[in-house]
This record gives sequence, C-alpha cells and structure tokens, in this order.
Amino acid sequence: MRAAAVIVSDPITVDWSRIPLPDAWPDELDLRRPTHVVAYLRGWLGRRRQVVVPRDLPGAEWLPAYLRQEFHNLPNGVYSKRQAEAYAHWFDRVMLGHTLEARARLAAALADCRATLDLGCGSGGLAAAMLASGIPEVWGLDASPYLLRIAAHRLPGVRFVQGLAERTGFPAGRFDGVGACFLFHELPAPAADAVLAEIHRILAPGGHLVIAEPSPTQFRVRDRRRFLRRHGWRGAYFALMAWWVYEPFVGGWHRRDVSAWLAAAGFRVLGDDVGMPLRFIHAVRG
Repeated sequence: MRAAAVIVSDPITVDWSRIPLPDAWPDELDLRRPTHVVAYLRGWLGRRRQVVVPRDLPGAEWLPAYLRQEFHNLPNGVYSKRQAEAYAHWFDRVMLGHTLEARARLAAALADCRATLDLGCGSGGLAAAMLASGIPEVWGLDASPYLLRIAAHRLPGVRFVQGLAERTGFPAGRFDGVGACFLFHELPAPAADAVLAEIHRILAPGGHLVIAEPSPTQFRVRDRRRFLRRHGWRGAYFALMAWWVYEPFVGGWHRRDVSAWLAAAGFRVLGDDVGMPLRFIHAVRG
C-alpha cells in the first residue's frame, strides 16, 4: 500500500494589523506623572534587565531567553507598543539614513527573485524595499508581535509571520532570496548557526542570501586619529554608538570568519563589503 503524500505548506498567516495586543509595562506608564517619568528614564539609563513579556502575548511561551533582552537600551526591548513604535520611528534617523540605503542595496541584489523573505523583518523596512524593487512575492518574519503590527499597517501587500529565524516553518526550497538586515549581530553563536542552517534549508539551490550588519570598523578603533581623519564626525558618532548601545552578542559576531562560516554551511560568497558604518554580504546557496 502506497503511503499518502505529505503536503508541506507555508505557515498560517494572520492580519497582524488587526490583532489586539496586550499592554506591557512601558505602555502602562503615564508620562504626565513625574514618578512614571522617573521609572521610564530608569529603564533607559539604568542597568539592562530581562524583558517582561505579557502572559497573553502571542508567542510568549516560545520566546527564547536570548531575545528577552533590552537590545538598543530600549526599556523592555521591542516588547511593548510604545517601544516598538519608538524604535520603528527613530531607528533610521539614529542611523543617519544608512539603513535606508542598506535595504535598497539588499533589495536590488534580490530584484530578479520570484519569492523572498525578510528574515527578522522588524517593522518591515527591508520587505518594503523588496516590494518596491518589483519582487512578486514578499514575506516577513519576526518574533515581536508589536513590530509585526506596525509592519502590517505599513505594508498590506506583504504576508507577515510570527516566528523564530532558526525555525521558520516554511517548506524546504520555498524562496529564491532571503534578506537579513541587522539580524545576525543580535544572535548568540549557536542561534546564528541554527539560523544559517535554516536559511540554507528554505532557500532553493542557487538562491541568494543578502546580509547587512554593523561594520566591525567602528567597533575596532585602534588608531583614533587615523580613524577620525578617514571617517570624520560620522566615524566618531558611530564609534560612540558602538560603545554605548547595548548589543550583548555583537562581539561574537565580529569575531567570526564569516566567509568560512558561510562556506561550511553550504554557501558560496559573492561579495563581502566592509565599510563604515555597515557591512554587506552576498552569498548563494550551493
């Protein structure tokens, strides 16, 4: 007797713009009250704490410990309405527009693709650039429902899925392009390895992987005068940001031999452009 064929489908999608989300502690603050302002400022300026995820938040039960951190010095990270909206509004401004250029560059490298995934999509910046480049089918995946809600409001033409980059739920070979903008430096090494293996699985043979990350240039300033002569005030700005902003796994990312890492995972590197403040990597699945 022949076994029944197993049909593997895409993850279930919902309209995140319509999903009600619970308030986290930053959302419950009334910033007209001095005591609440003090509590909020302590969240910004004080010691980093573990994120407090509301119990009834979608996905709260499977959110890993490495994501429950206050990345970028945000009180409660991106797990509140207030903080997710602030992050979505201010991130490109704080990055002086370099991230806008980065997404356009990544999307241009994928412009000939049929179906692409913005992995760790946040509020949908790269997905928007993919859509604008004419890619027929664009998906986005992120763990934070608060960011997915913003992305879904902005981009009704994109399908957004809540999930982990190391366990997407997509069928093997589903995409011919995957983009990851500012994802890998926020992952501990074991998670980054798992994410790369997952990308290899969901990419079709010959599929493209494009990555944008903070450059190691501003993290490894050995000769300050030479660095400032070359990069000027922008160099000083991004070096200060690299020193101050809370990124618990960024050092491990910068210590990686990325070309060897990609090759070991079954990718062929087409380009690795290390500039300041960003680094661009383009690879193809074997």
